[in-house]
Amino acid sequence: MAELPQKGEANLNDEARLRYSVSLVKQAGVQFYTLTMPSEVLARTCKVSTRNEDPAQGFQRELDSKRAREIADYIDSGQGTIPSSVVLSAQPEADLKIVGRGKTLEFNDAKGAFLILDGQHRVYGFSKAKTSLRVPVVVYNGLSRKEETRLFIDINTKQKPVPSQLLLDIKNLADLETDVEQTLRDIFDLFSNRRKSVLKGRMSPADSAKNKINRVTFNQSVKPLLSLFSDREPSEIFDVLNSFLIAMDEETQKKTDEPVLTKPVVFRAYLGFFKPVAQRTVDRFGQVYTPANFAEIVSPVFQNLRASKLTSPGTSPTSLRDYLTDRLSSKLSL
Repeated sequence: MAELPQKGEANLNDEARLRYSVSLVKQAGVQFYTLTMPSEVLARTCKVSTRNEDPAQGFQRELDSKRAREIADYIDSGQGTIPSSVVLSAQPEADLKIVGRGKTLEFNDAKGAFLILDGQHRVYGFSKAKTSLRVPVVVYNGLSRKEETRLFIDINTKQKPVPSQLLLDIKNLADLETDVEQTLRDIFDLFSNRRKSVLKGRMSPADSAKNKINRVTFNQSVKPLLSLFSDREPSEIFDVLNSFLIAMDEETQKKTDEPVLTKPVVFRAYLGFFKPVAQRTVDRFGQVYTPANFAEIVSPVFQNLRASKLTSPGTSPTSLRDYLTDRLSSKLSL
């Protein structure tokens, strides 16, 4: 069992006992206790059990010190609150007792008194933070290792994480967007709403949907291109990228009726292919970024191209991008 790094450990003897007011909760024939504990108490009395440390009995992932440091900084910023409960299983070292007519939980102030079932990085973060705070806690008592493991599995499979695309979609409501994220949001919204957008009706802002581009895929694809546009406004960036994608989509439709443009691998590969195409477009037509001008550059790339390269592109946008770039070079004529 791995002990969490200790913070502010007092000179306590092995007989030291701590007491906290609790509420008893019963669910589906199982009971547990809810309470709050000081973060420093959690830091010095909790442990984790990892698969690497104990292949036979361990069931948790390794602690990530970077993630814990981020939690500690969030707490120490003075603006951070962590209302979700840490879930613990009392171990023999705790010698846990319920006293005071069932209203008080008493346990040894000892290392390894509790095994963390959920919240190991929060507790690790508490150990790194300078700030003390009261933390909601759920405590199970008398669980076997099998029961602890099953509870760990339930907690980590029944609780569905918030999709990344939803977090991106609501960041502006929390006033947390960076300038780059705001620019990407504006461009995404233009692709979603402009009548002339090649992606109108094919964008999904808050979740993943078949044959639609979500914010995560869009941001991954467009962010590397922003440096090419200097101080251009989002509407200008949209006009250029939309013209390019119209040309790519029209050439694609000559090969297949499948909506491959909205395949994440294809979409990311196409936008990865934008830079060399844009350079040749500028060389031939100047800064006149029309679908027709882009088509002049990309149409040779699609000549004799197997449709399967687009309908079954594999999992690597980079491989498809490089394939298109190689074809562009091989079609060069002077």
